[in-house]
Amino acid sequence: MPVLAWAVTRTALLLTLFGALHFPGDDVRPDVVVIYHGWYERLLTGSFPAGDVTWQYPPAAAAAFLAPALLPFLTYSHAFYLLACAADATVLAMLLRAGRANGRDLAGAWLWVAGVAVLGPLALARYDVMVTALAVAALLAAARHPRVAGALAGIGALVKVWPILVLAGARPGRTTRRSWGAALVTTVGVSSAFLAFTRGPFAFLTEQRQRGVEIESLAALPFHVLRWLGLWHGTSRLHYGSFEFLGPYVPTAARIALAGAVLAFCWLVWWRVRARTFSDVVLYDAAFAAVLVFVTTSRVISPQYLIWLLGLGALCLTCRSTVQRRPVLLILIACFFTVLEFPIGFGPVVRSNLPGIVVLLIRDGLLLVATVSSCRRLWRSTASRPDATPDDAASSGADYAVAHMG
Repeated sequence: MPVLAWAVTRTALLLTLFGALHFPGDDVRPDVVVIYHGWYERLLTGSFPAGDVTWQYPPAAAAAFLAPALLPFLTYSHAFYLLACAADATVLAMLLRAGRANGRDLAGAWLWVAGVAVLGPLALARYDVMVTALAVAALLAAARHPRVAGALAGIGALVKVWPILVLAGARPGRTTRRSWGAALVTTVGVSSAFLAFTRGPFAFLTEQRQRGVEIESLAALPFHVLRWLGLWHGTSRLHYGSFEFLGPYVPTAARIALAGAVLAFCWLVWWRVRARTFSDVVLYDAAFAAVLVFVTTSRVISPQYLIWLLGLGALCLTCRSTVQRRPVLLILIACFFTVLEFPIGFGPVVRSNLPGIVVLLIRDGLLLVATVSSCRRLWRSTASRPDATPDDAASSGADYAVAHMG
């Protein structure tokens, strides 16, 4: 049934991207048709788009933008959509396999099918689903092949940074040394190859210093409200590839958001030091919590970031003893408000009109509540007395019985 539902919903998404069906709101295709294709032509020359303010990705992201060359009989955009759909199918296959290994639990597969469908055609018009496939594969490999997991996480970090966080809950000792060591070796090796054979692979590191606050982030909410009330007179405009607020107090808000991200990272380190229980399910739960913290504290929250959380949350749900069920459900609900925000109602968001503000308040509020709940549950289940949370009390005993104590 999940496979059938996937086939029906993804066919609808592809037909929308191919122009046969209409999805309400802004067109999500220009990024692929114009921007990605432009990068593709530049990357074919062996040079990265240095000087292009919309290029903000690590060098291995080039593989995603060059991948449509594998289907030369199609247009660039159609090939990209089909490859993104193939990555989507790969994630589903991994979730089904993980669910079967844990008592034929299909909750994770259903979450992925439903969540991506709710996000609409945007999910296949960005390369984030490909990155998510790498992260899920890394987590599934961690139990038996920590070096493979580390290599996949390292490659993922060179594609879009965040996949390195999936190793946050690796078992201490040999598993941690092998996985993080492999990640380091892979990252250094691949980076060296890019430096040796391409031009400007790390130029993006110095081209993002003047970013403002992206209008969909938590840090942007005060500016929306104050702007609607007529108490703030900055602007929102396309800047560094996304709509950002520019004006008074925006640099201060950006610094506060950065400080929040640093504090969140410190909390993750403190959790890791204090954690006493480690297992496969803790690995998945920790990865979900770490990436959720990363997303919520970021000064940029693009709609496609929800794809990352759907993939990791779905993997959590393949284990009956996960403590992340409620936060994952909140993320699924947040997907509904995300699609209302973009592409359906992006105009009111850009103009800070009341409907746009309400949708953002709800979506970002759900992300914040999910983050606090996720971190709290992870801490209670691993770093304090290993009591089950109420919704998992019936099924967590077996997991603790086999968990590795570090």
